[in-house]
Amino acid sequence: MNDISRHTDTGLARTTDTRRFDRQRLMALVVKESLQALRDPSTLLIAFVLPVVLLLLFAYAVSLDARHVRIGVVLESPSAPAQSLAAAFGGTRYLNARYFHDRREVTDKLVSGRLRGYVVIPSDFEQRLARADNEPLVQIITDGSYPNTANYVENYAKGVVQSWRAGRDVAAPTPAVTLEPRYWFNAELESRRALIPGAIAIVMTIIGTMLTALVVAREWERGTMEAVLSTPASVIEILVGKLLPYFVLGIMSTLGAAALAVFVFDVPLRGSLAALLLLSGVFMVPALGQGLLISSLARNQFLAAQIALFTGFLPSFMLSGFLYEIDAMPAPIRAITWLIPARYFVESLKTVFLAGDIWAVFTPNLLAMSAIGVLFFLAAKRATRKNLEA
Repeated sequence: MNDISRHTDTGLARTTDTRRFDRQRLMALVVKESLQALRDPSTLLIAFVLPVVLLLLFAYAVSLDARHVRIGVVLESPSAPAQSLAAAFGGTRYLNARYFHDRREVTDKLVSGRLRGYVVIPSDFEQRLARADNEPLVQIITDGSYPNTANYVENYAKGVVQSWRAGRDVAAPTPAVTLEPRYWFNAELESRRALIPGAIAIVMTIIGTMLTALVVAREWERGTMEAVLSTPASVIEILVGKLLPYFVLGIMSTLGAAALAVFVFDVPLRGSLAALLLLSGVFMVPALGQGLLISSLARNQFLAAQIALFTGFLPSFMLSGFLYEIDAMPAPIRAITWLIPARYFVESLKTVFLAGDIWAVFTPNLLAMSAIGVLFFLAAKRATRKNLEA
């Protein structure tokens, strides 16, 4: 009886020993997963080719800048002041003016979308200019089916008229104070400098969440995950060994994307590279944890891809502040954005690229991303927990 007890105790002790953290087992799992990733062309395409394609799209194809907007200038008055004002519309880089003499010529072009608006300089323009009342000098008509562009056309056209009129009024007293607007962090007001840092966050989301979900779900489909779970390795070793190579892939993609942003797309990196790497490394924790949790629950590549798309990529794209201002969203949607890790990463990336190392911004974002990441990993560990008694 004592011998049986001793043998039982010895077996339990050996089982306990195999469940302890072992660095050699961890390194073996890391090497195995790294080789598997390097031999998978789809993984390399997602990690290194997709970031370049996305950055090119957001740098050149997607632009929030209103420049060279197509407008018409209907010149009904032959007077010299009217000619001078019409020429002023062609002297700004924000408007691409085409000139006509009858408003009926531009109506069809506005309806078909070839013009975004037009300005009518009326036949009695010189008489209106001579009067000192508040009668408008011109008529501005815009295409309201594009609300943002319509606002741009209206404001730019008003600005051209006001600047032209101020330049003609030489008798007006010189103002005591001259206002010169200056913009911080993005003095050129180029949307590309705000879009590229946000695009890096989208790239990291794809690599961290979607790639991890697909790779681990594929192992569940092929049955190789059960083989790994049957080894003496602990759950922590399996999770860390499986995710560490993709963590490194994410950091390498971040460095490559940052190099493209700075040297190709002319986006300044006013912060430090160490801060950029720290932010990226912390963001990879919730991204990888979410991908692992999805694959553990789905165990099917197609289903895992769909879940990763709807819970990872789309929220990061729509609700992170990348394209749409969070403050302009309804209150319930703003509340949901607090649960999106990319919200904190996008804000931090824009800060480190355009403003510098502002730790008052970084610190709460780092804490929020870490907390969300811990929750994801705890849920993933619970979902992939091995049956230690098997």
